[in-house]
Amino acid sequence: MENKYRNLHDLPMILRVEDLMPILGIGRNTAYELIRSGQIRSVRIGRQIRIPREALLEFLRK
Repeated sequence: MENKYRNLHDLPMILRVEDLMPILGIGRNTAYELIRSGQIRSVRIGRQIRIPREALLEFLRK
């Protein structure tokens, strides 16, 4: 999967798990594990998981 975002300013306010994978260069299982473990904060909307851009930035700052 290709990273369609050139820099952090291009990121949408809310990311999907599929968006997270190419940004971090990780697979689906690793992405879900980061979310499940609370390392990346997420919001559940119905059955969907969304990651606020700020949550990704917080993770990257650590």
